[in-house]
Amino acid sequence: MPIKSYLVIAKEGFKEEARKDITQLSECEVIPSENKNVLAIITETSDEERDKELLKRLNSLETIQMVTLVAAFSDQIDTIH
Repeated sequence: MPIKSYLVIAKEGFKEEARKDITQLSECEVIPSENKNVLAIITETSDEERDKELLKRLNSLETIQMVTLVAAFSDQIDTIH
């Protein structure tokens, strides 16, 4: 289960709209900054495939200027062959 945190920069004047857009994604929790166009997002997905899909959805939102990964954790064990 991947758990990640991102900083999201909303487009100028679109912080509240970006927060609403992201809040609609069930795998996300949003914490808005008090005085900047910045949102902190915590995501939790069931597997890497869902995680990749979620990142694509975040990057496709019209209200967002930039998404950057801050930290990541996964309880899935990679097998070395």
